[in-house]
Amino acid sequence: MTIPLACQEQLLPGTDLIQKYALATALGYDAIELRGAGDLGLARRLPELRRARAAGVVMPTVCVEMDHFIGDFDPERSRDAVRNLRSQLSVIAELGGVGALTPAAWGMFSRRLPPFEPPRSPAGDRQVLVDALGELGEHARAEGVTLFLEPLNRYEDHMVNRLDDAVALCAMVGLPSVRVVADTFHMNIEEDDVHRALRAAAPYLGHVQVSDSNRFQPGAGHLDWPALVRTLLEIDYRGWLALECRLRGDPVRALHQAAAVLRHAQPRQAAA
Repeated sequence: MTIPLACQEQLLPGTDLIQKYALATALGYDAIELRGAGDLGLARRLPELRRARAAGVVMPTVCVEMDHFIGDFDPERSRDAVRNLRSQLSVIAELGGVGALTPAAWGMFSRRLPPFEPPRSPAGDRQVLVDALGELGEHARAEGVTLFLEPLNRYEDHMVNRLDDAVALCAMVGLPSVRVVADTFHMNIEEDDVHRALRAAAPYLGHVQVSDSNRFQPGAGHLDWPALVRTLLEIDYRGWLALECRLRGDPVRALHQAAAVLRHAQPRQAAA
């Protein structure tokens, strides 16, 4: 088995998705991961996205790109994040994709910075997230796609930092349409043992985003990519490896390096 590779759209040079996809496939990628802006930005792109799909562009997933998320302390901002994600799930379903990704929050609060104690209790955090995930999970199930919850490191979010945090929320929601994203950058900070964490999360693991230990492209840091890919193959992971990173050096060369690292990490017998 070979794990397919996707590259986020903003990393690829090109004037439109058709050009970007041509470059992506030439560099060794199989698909483009979209970015979903707020104010229903992805839905406003539907004419462009439909043209791209008609031209053969593969777009399995969309990663939310907003300034507020489902776990926001402000109920109105949380509701707006849910509204945008419902729209993104519907768009990705129309494109024949797999699902939409979101963290609980990003940049809203960290226990590592003053005032150290958030304005909402842990129980309150859980309830807000379970309610939002439940609504989105039902919508995803109706659309035939999946909502993926991404843990972020402790400096970017205080609610969901490890895979087991995300798994616990998915278990509380109890819908097969709500699953977990593993991001190798965040895991490198938060997980005691990346491989053990992946194995424990395997029943809920639906998507993997990749960048190296320093947030640059795979091959620019110290992560052991053959070992990580081997673990994913051992747990029979059937999703994507989606490149979400900064690029060090010439963008095309960096993207080629990342694809080569991820391809070479896959054992010959798995890639045959």
